[in-house]
Amino acid sequence: MRKHIILFMIFFGLFIRCKQNTSENTKELKEKAVKLQKEALKYFGVIPSKMPGSKNDTPELVSLGRRLFFEKRLSENNTISCNSCHRIDKNLAGVDNLPTSPGTKGKTGTRNSPTVYNAGFHITQFWDGRAKDLVEQAKEPILNSIKMGIPNKKVVVKKISRIRGYRKLFKKVFPKTKRPISYNNIAIAIAAFERTLITTDRFDDFQKGSLDVLTKDELIGLDKFIKIGCVTCHNGPLLGGNSYNKIGLLNVYENNKDFGRFNETKNEIDKFMFKVPSLRNVALTAPYFHDGKIKTLEKAVETITYLQLNKKLNKMDVGYIVKFLMTLSGKNFTLKQEKKTKN
Repeated sequence: MRKHIILFMIFFGLFIRCKQNTSENTKELKEKAVKLQKEALKYFGVIPSKMPGSKNDTPELVSLGRRLFFEKRLSENNTISCNSCHRIDKNLAGVDNLPTSPGTKGKTGTRNSPTVYNAGFHITQFWDGRAKDLVEQAKEPILNSIKMGIPNKKVVVKKISRIRGYRKLFKKVFPKTKRPISYNNIAIAIAAFERTLITTDRFDDFQKGSLDVLTKDELIGLDKFIKIGCVTCHNGPLLGGNSYNKIGLLNVYENNKDFGRFNETKNEIDKFMFKVPSLRNVALTAPYFHDGKIKTLEKAVETITYLQLNKKLNKMDVGYIVKFLMTLSGKNFTLKQEKKTKN
């Protein structure tokens, strides 16, 4: 009996000690979460609920833009729509998950198609910033010989004008316009729809005060993301999308054929400069970099920290950062494909 009592006392003591340690660990984790939340708000902040330019977007305009976003007849051979490269159907994250996207003639582009989600918050559009906003961006692929392949604006307008359903919709949405179906109005409608493509994620929940929404490993990843220096470029609500930087800042990147913004500005200082990509939904948008040459998120983290920060991370640190980046995946990829507008 005495032996049983001694064993009971030992086990009871161990139980109390474990309980105290757990309580201390929980308290320490909470304190860490509070500190990191303050830092997160300083460096990042939450995604706004409305995009710039959406103030006057009507439900009818957005609905028309949604139809046009899925409209394959905006391509020369009726095979490619905006959604073909920036897929929002089947819960995809606004990309086609290809290195570069195929066009109407079987050729592929030279740059990776970035996600359309949250795009309207970016300083400019495209990797090289050649479009100032979503309206300008919507105009470019339709007339691009590799992408959608229609030769000029007049052909686009003529093609859409032949579709009875669109004649009615454009007249309803642009009632005071003499010619409702115009190339500019097509782009305006598509942009209005794209301004609704805003994601929400656990990281925003964390920044809004839900401190227990991130795990211990994810908090460690956030801490490392900040301390290693990733926030130098990936800051603001989108963790990027608000500046340009040279790819291969401290160590040369293997792709030296694409000069980035230089192709637009012809300014020598802009060689190899690209818009810093947003990291929102980054775990869902592989492959990575402007040329789509990096297949995994782990490799992307490892490569970019070496190129830009001259730091070689070990697998454990890479793993922690990736776990944090996965908290940036949106919770609202549930759009249904729009029905085809009838002739």
